[in-house]
Amino acid sequence: MIIDLIAAVEFLKNNDDFLILTHAHPDGDTLGCGLALCEALNSLGKKAVVRCGDSVPSKYAYMGRVCTEDVECENIIAVDVADAKLLGKAFEERFGGRVKLCIDHHGSNRLYAEKTLLDPTAAAACEIILELIRALGAEETKTIADCIFTGLSTDTGCFRYSNVTPRTLRMAADMIEKGAEHSKINTIMFETKTRTYVALERLALESIKMYLDGRCAFITITQEMFNASGSDESEVDAIAAIPRQIEGVQVGVTMREKPDGTFKVSMRSHEGVDVSSICAMMGGGGHPRAAGCTVNGSAETARELVVSYITKYLNF
Repeated sequence: MIIDLIAAVEFLKNNDDFLILTHAHPDGDTLGCGLALCEALNSLGKKAVVRCGDSVPSKYAYMGRVCTEDVECENIIAVDVADAKLLGKAFEERFGGRVKLCIDHHGSNRLYAEKTLLDPTAAAACEIILELIRALGAEETKTIADCIFTGLSTDTGCFRYSNVTPRTLRMAADMIEKGAEHSKINTIMFETKTRTYVALERLALESIKMYLDGRCAFITITQEMFNASGSDESEVDAIAAIPRQIEGVQVGVTMREKPDGTFKVSMRSHEGVDVSSICAMMGGGGHPRAAGCTVNGSAETARELVVSYITKYLNF
């Protein structure tokens, strides 16, 4: 059931003992949402913790602590999670059918929660969280400001993407006024690369294949490449933007092999191509310019399948 902001506030005020779940392979928006909401609820005397089905990269440590202990809570909230399967296999099995409130900005949300606060016009789910925190009457602390700014910045490519709205920029300015260390955050998120990431990026660039007369660029990252570089899935996000940057490319695809042999597909596009529609045909979803799905088979088979759907969409 889709609810409005007032109903979400009532749910949070009338309940306690919250477990806030982020999506697996966490990014700045889902963590910013979870940790900001957690701090706000704690400040109001509510018990709340944040958990993630995957390990959280150390670069996000400044936003607060994600609980690693096994805890049971009465009320489960999912933030920036469009589908219960995005919680990760273990968390989906344990919590997926018990989510009481989902707060999200993906138009492809599966409405798996009892209640869903959804705003597809929001550039980042952190926009919705900030509105919720304000409606709750919680203080906008520096930590909350850092969390919200991180979500806004990372989900907009440092405010470069077409999803940016005047509300996005106003909120970012508000968070800076509340003490968000915007320069430090943007440096960490966009300008700092580990040596393992650099090694992985080199291998990724060598894997680029072009399709559809240069309209589609494809990067494939295998487990062998993770092992050779010393990197892991936590460092893949930045690579997903590379294929779209090639001149003439309409759809950029980054496909990474999971330990179980399946492939996680991340699609990026420019104006005029809705990659969420393409991914939906393969059981995934997301945003018009950034979406994803999971496919099975060998790397070659998976690539051929993805390209076939892109070909169908572009009527090539």
